[in-house]
Amino acid sequence: MLPLNPGPIAKLYSCGITPYDSAHLGHAYVYLVFDVLARRLDDLGHEARVVRNVTDVDDDLLRKARELGVHYLDLAAKEIAKFDRDMALLNLRPVYAEPRATSAIPEILSLIDAAITAGHAYLAGGSVYFDVSSFATFGAVSHYDRATMLELAAVHGGNPGDPHKRDPLDFVLWQPSLPDEPAWESLWGPGRPGWHIECSALALRELGESLDVHGGGRDLVFPHHECETAQSESVTGKPFVSHWLHVGLVGLDGIKMSKSLGNLVFVDALVARSEPAAVRLALLDHHYRTDWEWTDPLLDAAVDRLALWRSSVEGTPSTVLDDVRAALDDDLATPDALAAVDAAARVGAAVREAADLLGVSL
Repeated sequence: MLPLNPGPIAKLYSCGITPYDSAHLGHAYVYLVFDVLARRLDDLGHEARVVRNVTDVDDDLLRKARELGVHYLDLAAKEIAKFDRDMALLNLRPVYAEPRATSAIPEILSLIDAAITAGHAYLAGGSVYFDVSSFATFGAVSHYDRATMLELAAVHGGNPGDPHKRDPLDFVLWQPSLPDEPAWESLWGPGRPGWHIECSALALRELGESLDVHGGGRDLVFPHHECETAQSESVTGKPFVSHWLHVGLVGLDGIKMSKSLGNLVFVDALVARSEPAAVRLALLDHHYRTDWEWTDPLLDAAVDRLALWRSSVEGTPSTVLDDVRAALDDDLATPDALAAVDAAARVGAAVREAADLLGVSL
């Protein structure tokens, strides 16, 4: 069985896109992993509720909108529409909720106020910071040492050199806005939320105080998921996440795909070369925990695999559906699941139900 023990409703939260540019294959892979998990949980009799946020107020989004000379929400709307089309192409089921950070400003303000009241946050230099020294288990999500956390904080916008912080690892909950940035009124002056507080507020609002599964790309372990946990548990006093799902990174030409580097592969470009079901199969042929690299032969192999499966849609009865279920229950071993369907198709066994569980349309 899956190493989960959810109730009738399985609560899943996936960190979503920051819509300042097109989502690439690495993003799509994360959301595909959550889609497969949700399909199997539903297959087990649960109702899988997947919440995938949209970070529609963020340093990167505001910077890109400024460069393009457009309103940040217009830029976000354009990229969200493209993202939704790509996810539909890959046959991802609609998520339970896809809330925007800007929809949760009241919840964000309440969460920050509660953190201050409980002694976990402080106001300095016009910003509100979370005091990591007040949370005894800070670091328990990533298990990184202090030097590594400081290094990653600097890389991911944590600004450890901020002179207003009591500790370089303290992180922003609320910050003053620049003159051309959106601002909301608060007890601490007009401003906008920090990155981490947005996901906590949305997760708590949409799914409650404790999640069955939370995750995203493995590069979000620190600082994002570490900080989410600290600020959430410091206010609720309850475990924030039962199981973390951190997905490996997808590379191209030996380097992780990155918007800043521009070494990207996009879903719509792959679909222009082949049908969406083949693209989905190419992605599923990797275990979610591993980093891997996109190469064009992966799509060619997936086209051949899809043809094999379609040659045995209505074949003889077999155990292939149970084999796929067993593979998914073994830490979402999708490559093993695909191999089980391959074996069944080669001997003329019916594979439609197994393919359906994997979200592959035959």
